[in-house]
Amino acid sequence: MPEPLHALALKHREPLKFAVVGGTAFLVDNTVFYGLKLTILEPKPVTAKIIAVLVATIVSYVLNREWSFRTRGGRERRHEAALFFLVSGVGLVLSSAPLWISRYVFRLETPDVSLVTQEIADFMSAQIIGTLIAMVFRFWALRKWVFPDEQAQSGSVRLAPDTTDEAA
Repeated sequence: MPEPLHALALKHREPLKFAVVGGTAFLVDNTVFYGLKLTILEPKPVTAKIIAVLVATIVSYVLNREWSFRTRGGRERRHEAALFFLVSGVGLVLSSAPLWISRYVFRLETPDVSLVTQEIADFMSAQIIGTLIAMVFRFWALRKWVFPDEQAQSGSVRLAPDTTDEAA
């Protein structure tokens, strides 16, 4: 990699890693969503989307914890996981809302529209708009609350060994 590009990649490695994890989670989400939507959950696309996001969220947690944000944190693992899934729950609502609006507010579903129109509307609302909204929120929230920079954690208390008792 050329030096200017290498330096730029190093400077922005955290967002780039987050984007790679997001791309992987996007593929998992799409695979599960369409696998369910085109088979056993055909009449329930929002349910298929919610299940797909849950599976992708689990994959995302593991990859973000072990790769994207591995130099951040310092929280107890259970606390960190709980915060991650809380943030992801908000992300789930944000990513599912455009599909719900498309289907049930704008009525972009058969027989009101053609099957092609329904599928394009589902893809655009669930996989593009919903994913982008949730991605921006998750990146901000994960950095702020789940994997904060240890030096920036004003609310956390890291106790140093108490040396006053040893002197007594």
